[in-house]
Amino acid sequence: MPVTRVAVIGGGISGLVAAWELTGGDGGPRPEAPQITLVESSARLGGPLHSETFGGGVVDLGPDGFLGRRPEALDLCHAVGLGESLVPIGGRGAGVWARGRVRPLPEGLALGVPSRFWPSARSGILGLRGVAGLARDALLPRPDLRGPIGDRSVGPLVAHKLGRRVVDRLVDPLIGGIHAGSVDDMSTTATFPPLLAAAQRRGSLMRALRAEVPAPGADAPPLFWALDGGMSSLVTRLGAALVARGVAVHLAHPIDALERRGTSWAVRHGDQVLEADGVVIATPAPIAARLLQPHDDELGGLLGGIDYASVALVTLRVADDSVTTPLTGTGFLVPRRSAGRRDDQWAVTACTYLSQKWPHLARPGEHLVRASLGRFGDDRAGAWTDAEVIERVWDELGALVGLSGAPMEARVTRWPLAFPQYRVHHLLRTTGIEAAVARLGGVGVAGSAYRGVGIPACIASGRAASHAVMLAPPT
Repeated sequence: MPVTRVAVIGGGISGLVAAWELTGGDGGPRPEAPQITLVESSARLGGPLHSETFGGGVVDLGPDGFLGRRPEALDLCHAVGLGESLVPIGGRGAGVWARGRVRPLPEGLALGVPSRFWPSARSGILGLRGVAGLARDALLPRPDLRGPIGDRSVGPLVAHKLGRRVVDRLVDPLIGGIHAGSVDDMSTTATFPPLLAAAQRRGSLMRALRAEVPAPGADAPPLFWALDGGMSSLVTRLGAALVARGVAVHLAHPIDALERRGTSWAVRHGDQVLEADGVVIATPAPIAARLLQPHDDELGGLLGGIDYASVALVTLRVADDSVTTPLTGTGFLVPRRSAGRRDDQWAVTACTYLSQKWPHLARPGEHLVRASLGRFGDDRAGAWTDAEVIERVWDELGALVGLSGAPMEARVTRWPLAFPQYRVHHLLRTTGIEAAVARLGGVGVAGSAYRGVGIPACIASGRAASHAVMLAPPT
């Protein structure tokens, strides 16, 4: 039976790209494309890709850029006519709070894991115990205590080879920070597969990692890109293109249930029912679990077993005279186990100097700064009011980098269910989810819960889900 009607549930970047691909993708509209209806529970498209006017200019309140060494996001920007709006990262270098101050991250890191001894040893980040762990790996590397295995936790793997200090002060702030989680139970295969390959080589982990992740050459393209109109400009351009292709877009349209009707599906919103031959579910995993549990209990359990971390972002306009020490590089990270100026740990997990990272955001007489709060297991910011969050962030930035006075302007943006946690054997879980979905027929799942949290990975996920629906119609 041909697929002539498809419902896309979720209007984030994965759902938008699924609809884009179903209607012809980068190659342009296809006359034989199915009729697409896209439904989004909130009042706008884009999910965390959201930009607003802040202090007279457009600023991203979610992801502020994307990785350029994967092609998906760059290709999509060019396909929708935003090639001229792409801006390469302008700032270089970042830091980490260690041993009482922000210290520059050393060269030779691969996602926080040292691949060279001397840069990390001289950085002042690790202290004597941390340097001793690196020296042991360079001179008398520890053999792996386990044979070949499909997956390992990032933290214990690196700690065994390089020592716990390296994990706490370098690896967890970077890899853990990317996922707002802890590397102690994070899947190496899902988050950094070259590390697993390096760990299973004989000899030094640092030497093996250099072979697995060669240093980029001088002519390497920029690592990160942004859009000078904000990431919302991509959402706006995609949304307009989809409407022009005949896609029906419904906002503020939460889905109550997904029902099977013979060889088709019924997507229920209150008393309204949308009939479809195929469905793409581009939502966080808990919502997908609720919709699919009645049709496959095992599938619902696999989806429901994916935990999420919620985060809050605080965007600040900071006057030049409030900056008492130079803000160098693009920002800094705050390790999970470092003690704050109060009795508890720092609430700030990272700080980005937006106006130094992206040239188009530079403004005379002020800095744009963004602080991140929240990680899995730390939901303190969720219990604070916006005013309390701003006060806490400003207080901590004063202690961390010497900001003084008061911010010129501040805005809090909260992102619940922002980061799925990729635990050990996450890709096995994902394979099980995809196999169960395929058995249902006419269904695809997409989003950050499965094979990557970045924008390029979500774009690839949306495309894959659209192909799954078209190649596996209900039977």
